[in-house]
Amino acid sequence: MSKIEGGRYLTFMLRDEYYGVPISKVREINQITEITPVPKTPQFVEGVVNLRGKILPVVNLRQKLGFEKVVYNRETCIIVIEAEMGHVGVVVDAVREVVDLKEDQIEVPPNMGDETAMKFLSALGKQEDRVIILLDVDLAFSEDEFTKSMGSFSKSA
Repeated sequence: MSKIEGGRYLTFMLRDEYYGVPISKVREINQITEITPVPKTPQFVEGVVNLRGKILPVVNLRQKLGFEKVVYNRETCIIVIEAEMGHVGVVVDAVREVVDLKEDQIEVPPNMGDETAMKFLSALGKQEDRVIILLDVDLAFSEDEFTKSMGSFSKSA
C-alpha cells in the first residue's frame, strides 16, 4: 500500500457508494459512448473506444470490483485515467465532484478479512458524514492485473 497523502480526488459513484481517485491521474471525463467488444479479454474489460484517434481499453469498474453489471444511463461516464499501463477508460455510474482531503481525513482501511478482495483500496477518506473509498489506480489497472485475469475470466470468442 502506498503512502497516504492528502490531496485532490475526483469522486464518483458505484452503486450507492462514493469512490475516489487522485485528480493527478485523471486525464478527462467523457459521456458513455459506443464500446467495441474485443474477444478473449477479461470479463471486466468492456472493450475499446476510439478517442480522437487513440484506441483505449475500457474497464467496467463495477465488474472489476466484483459488483453486478447494470444498464448504462445518462449519468454513466468513462473516466480516462493514467495508470501504470497507460491510459485506460473506466466506466463508473456517475461522476460527482473534486474534493480536497487533508492527511487527517484519510485513514488506512481496517482489516476486514480477505486481503485480495481489498487490494485495490488504498485508503478511506472522510468528508463530513460520508466515507470515500480511495482506489489505487496503478495497482487496479496494471498490465499484471489484465494478464492475470485473462485465463480465468476470459469472455467467449
